[in-house]
Amino acid sequence: MRRSARVSAGIDSPVGRAYARLPTRAGRAPLQDLARAAPAYPPAPEVVDHVTAVAHDPSGAAYASQAGLLHLREAFVTDLATQYGGQLTADDVVVTAGCNQAFCLVADALAAPGDEVVVARPVYFNHEMWLRMRGVVPVVAEPGPDLVPRAADVEPLISPRTRAVVLVTPGNPTGVTVPPEELAAFAALARRHGVALVLDETYRSFRDDPGPPHPLFGDPAWRDTVISLHSFSKDLALPGYRVGAVVAAPDLLRDVLKLFDCVAIGAPRIGQEAAWAGLTKAHDWRAERAAEVAGRRAAFTTALAERPGGFEVLTCGGFFAWVRHPFDRPTPDVVADLLTEQDVLVMPGTDFQTLDDGAMRVSVGNLGPEALDDLVGRLAAFGARA
Repeated sequence: MRRSARVSAGIDSPVGRAYARLPTRAGRAPLQDLARAAPAYPPAPEVVDHVTAVAHDPSGAAYASQAGLLHLREAFVTDLATQYGGQLTADDVVVTAGCNQAFCLVADALAAPGDEVVVARPVYFNHEMWLRMRGVVPVVAEPGPDLVPRAADVEPLISPRTRAVVLVTPGNPTGVTVPPEELAAFAALARRHGVALVLDETYRSFRDDPGPPHPLFGDPAWRDTVISLHSFSKDLALPGYRVGAVVAAPDLLRDVLKLFDCVAIGAPRIGQEAAWAGLTKAHDWRAERAAEVAGRRAAFTTALAERPGGFEVLTCGGFFAWVRHPFDRPTPDVVADLLTEQDVLVMPGTDFQTLDDGAMRVSVGNLGPEALDDLVGRLAAFGARA
């Protein structure tokens, strides 16, 4: 049968490709799975208790309203207002089946085949995959030497076909957080050119700066420009519940809902109830988990300061470290050998950029003290054999 050329020509899932390599691992030691940013801990007890109660409720498996449960949307905008300030209402939110779906719906609502969307290198691969499969052209912007994208560098890339600028902050794969003042500069750029600024804020709870992630919701006209995408998977440990959100102007959300109705109708009710319980009943638990992950980032950076095996931390933030290997050969080969010889699974930087600069994405949010010590030993042994 004939298939879509755009889809067939697209890359296979890099995550799927990473896990397909597992049969090649050495098996001499427990697997160090540092490829995926899924929390290693279960949801808060309050969430589990609430989900259990919902599952026993006769209406617990019913459809939710398409935009999402009102009590979740109200709790979420309260949470955002507390962290960001500004004015938001439940009408500014559509709950989605995860943040990836939020991006896909927004991208389709903004751009048609032949349009352009500016993304920053290194690019979160699912964003680029979706754009290309939909016939939208990703225009890749180079970051600064600190891997922070800057509005001044992006502005020359804006063309009459540009529909949006997309940023992930804290970054995936680098963990780099775009400073609030730079995000304000991006919002001003987007307003000047009449394009959308799409912020994927999946890892917002895992920033090192305790201040507001950005001031953009404080602008009464933010809905003209800003679209904010969120996930409850990381800070509430709900990856399998598939629940995220779009925060945007109601006019755009109406188009998002048209697309959503044809894809999934709405987000799973049980995931929405779990997210509501996490937002309203697990404040202390969320803070403790964020502090725990911050401690793991700091410990990872310290442990690799001496460059065991020649591996060097370039950036570290959110859930990830961007690490350079010392070998003069293709990074996918290095990553494959690291799994085969040392039972360590990471993702090559070439999954996120065409440039091979020796970088790898390491999910540090799951590395406890014992696992970190073990990893350092394995990296040192791997480097020594070269």
